[in-house]
Amino acid sequence: MRSLLAPVFCAFLVAASAASAETRVFIIANQADGYGVDQCLAKGDKCGAHAARAYCQSRDFAQASAYRRVDPDEITGSVPKSGANCSHGHCEDYVAITCLR
Repeated sequence: MRSLLAPVFCAFLVAASAASAETRVFIIANQADGYGVDQCLAKGDKCGAHAARAYCQSRDFAQASAYRRVDPDEITGSVPKSGANCSHGHCEDYVAITCLR
C-alpha cells in the first residue's frame, strides 16, 4: 500500500506545481517600427516569437506562451474604436502577449 501511495503523492505534487505557474497577458500597442516585428507579432508568425520572449523576459517572466493581434472590441473601454475617436480615422493595432513565469 505504501509503495502505491508514494507515486500518487509525487504525481500530485508535480500537477500542483504546474498549475501554480503564473501566467499574465500584456496588451501593448503594435507600433510599426520599420523592421516588421509588429507584423510578426500581430499575425502570430514564428518571427514574432523572439520579440514576444524578449518582452516577457524584460518583465521578469521566463517565456512567452502566445502572442496575437487583439481586436479593439476585445478590450473593454480602454481603447478607442475606429471612427471619431481615432486621429485621422486611424487607430493603433494592439497585440496580446501571454507570459509565463
